[in-house]
Amino acid sequence: MNFTEFVVDRWSVLSFLAYQHMSLVVQTLAVSTVLALLVGVLIYRSNWGSALGNTVAAVGLTIPSYALLGVLVGVVGLGVLPSVIMLAFFGVFPILRNVVVGLRGVDKTLVESARGMGMSRLTTLWRLELPLAWPVIMTGVRVSAQMLMGIAAIAAYALGPGLGGYIFSGISRMGGANATNSILAATIGILILAVVLDTVLNVVTRLTTPRGIRV
Repeated sequence: MNFTEFVVDRWSVLSFLAYQHMSLVVQTLAVSTVLALLVGVLIYRSNWGSALGNTVAAVGLTIPSYALLGVLVGVVGLGVLPSVIMLAFFGVFPILRNVVVGLRGVDKTLVESARGMGMSRLTTLWRLELPLAWPVIMTGVRVSAQMLMGIAAIAAYALGPGLGGYIFSGISRMGGANATNSILAATIGILILAVVLDTVLNVVTRLTTPRGIRV
């Protein structure tokens, strides 16, 4: 069976797994974004807090995903939960780094002017700092999304959802019938999903960025 026939024959299964894969990434990306924004807003005004956040983000990204997944399986068992925890964990770091960089990059004179006009710290953050930092923050979200799209494939190791199962299945049957087709179909599917998600996030970025600072 050639690759095209393989995909056509298993289209219903592949499309369902692709839906699961995208759903897993999008949901964990949303959780990661909220967590990163909350932590970033709490630490960006402090030099030591910002330095600590950047250090934690850099160190966290060096943790092998297989190792973390193995630990999570031992703690919470197999299935969706360890996959969600792992993706949310890794997804936070690129976004957190960009939240801190973006907020600290806002012109201090603008912030001081806003405070001088009577704006509270929270209002200044909401109406001035976050909108100006938003393109940088969304760049972090897009980077995180692409990273999670690949890491989500590893979730299949813990019986998680998504296209990773086809990759592991193909590897385990290497040399057998349709093993290569299985790996290729899942890999190409993940690449297509990554392009689609990045395109959507790019559109969201443009729509949510204040018109005056759009590039």
